[in-house]
Amino acid sequence: MSTSRRVLLIDDNLDAAESLAQLLALSGHDARTAGDGARALRLAEDFRPEIVFCDLGLPGMSGYEVARHLRAMPFGRDMVLAALTGYGQPGDREKTAQAGFDAHLVKPVDPAVIESFLDDYGVPAG
Repeated sequence: MSTSRRVLLIDDNLDAAESLAQLLALSGHDARTAGDGARALRLAEDFRPEIVFCDLGLPGMSGYEVARHLRAMPFGRDMVLAALTGYGQPGDREKTAQAGFDAHLVKPVDPAVIESFLDDYGVPAG
């Protein structure tokens, strides 16, 4: 089992986000969900996630915009930020890197891959 992490899942498909949050909780992680960028930013301010999985196609504010706002927060540079999206073209990957994402995972992602990601990238910077 991996070290417990504070994980924020941002996806407008709340059923999928909640399902993944429940799986992560079974592995000992503290996982929270948000269905849009504005809610995610408010939640991140209090929750201070170590790892964020963010969909790119969100209502009101794109995942790229959410990433830029998260990185601008005082704690934002230390978090691991991963796109978890259906967008998988090379241009999409370039955009996520430019927006400040550390990784780009294409849906559907096996939960074992998510757990491995948490093990590999879950070490806080600094």
